[in-house]
Amino acid sequence: MIDAVVIQPGTDPGEPSVAGVSWAAVAAGAVVSCALTLVLLALGVGLGLSVVSPWAGSGVSATTFKLGTGLYLIVIAMLSSSIGGYIAGRLRSRWIGVHSDEVYFRDTAHGFIAWAFASVLGAVLLASPATSLLGGTAAGLSQGAASSASQAAGPMEGYVDTLLRSDTPAAPNAGNAPDSRGEMVRLFTNSFRNGGELKPNDRAYVSKVVAARTGMSEADADKRINDVVTQIKADTDAARKAAAHLAFWLTASLLLGAFCASLAATEGGGLRDGTWGNRVRR
Repeated sequence: MIDAVVIQPGTDPGEPSVAGVSWAAVAAGAVVSCALTLVLLALGVGLGLSVVSPWAGSGVSATTFKLGTGLYLIVIAMLSSSIGGYIAGRLRSRWIGVHSDEVYFRDTAHGFIAWAFASVLGAVLLASPATSLLGGTAAGLSQGAASSASQAAGPMEGYVDTLLRSDTPAAPNAGNAPDSRGEMVRLFTNSFRNGGELKPNDRAYVSKVVAARTGMSEADADKRINDVVTQIKADTDAARKAAAHLAFWLTASLLLGAFCASLAATEGGGLRDGTWGNRVRR
C-alpha cells in the first residue's frame, strides 16, 4: 500500500522560504542612484555655467542651452538608474527552486522598485530645502513689510516702470508718487493673475494715470499700455512654454530611468545567479 502524503493547509512545498523582495538591496540601489544623481547634477550646473555668457555673441544660444539641459537630464536618469538597478539586482538574495521566468520578473521588479524609491527619496531631499527657503522668505517678507513695503520688488514692478517712464525729464507730474505706483502694481498683478486682461474701466484709469505722470497725450498713453500688455503676455507665454518643455524632459527622463533600472537589475540578478548568458541567448 502506498502511503498518502498529507499536506498541511496553508503550506506549499514548492515555494522557497526566501522573501520575494530583498528590501536591503532595493534600498542600497536607491541610495546609490540618488547619490549619483546629485553628483551628476552638480557636474551639470558647472558645465551649464561654463557655456553661458552675458556678453553678446559669446556662449551658446538659449535654444541650444534648453536642448542640452533636457538631454543631460535624460543622461543623468539613465546612468544613475542603471547603476542603482544593477546594484539592487546583484545584491538581492538568491531564490532556490523558483522558475527562471519568475526570477526574471522579480529582478525586473527589484530594479523598478529601486527606481521608484530613489525618485521619492530625491523628491523629498529636494523638497525640504525648497520648503525651508520658502518659509524663510515668507518670514522675512512679513517682518519687513511694515518698514520697507515700498521697496519690495514684485513681478510687475518692471512693467510699471516701463509704463510710467517719462519721455521728457521736465514733464509735469513726472515725480515719484508711491501711492499711485503701488495702486498700479496691484491693479496689474490682480488683472493678469485672474484673466490676463485689464477691465475697460481699469484701462481707462491707467491711461489717465500714465498721461498725468508722463505728460503724454491719452492716445500715446493708450499705445504705451498696449505695448506693455503685449510684453507681459509674451513674457508669460515664454515662461509657460519653458515650464512645459522642462516638464516633458523630466517625464521622459523618469520613464527612461525606470526602464534602465529594470533592465540593469535583470543583468545584475543574472550575474548573481550565473544565468545571464543563458538569458541573453534566450
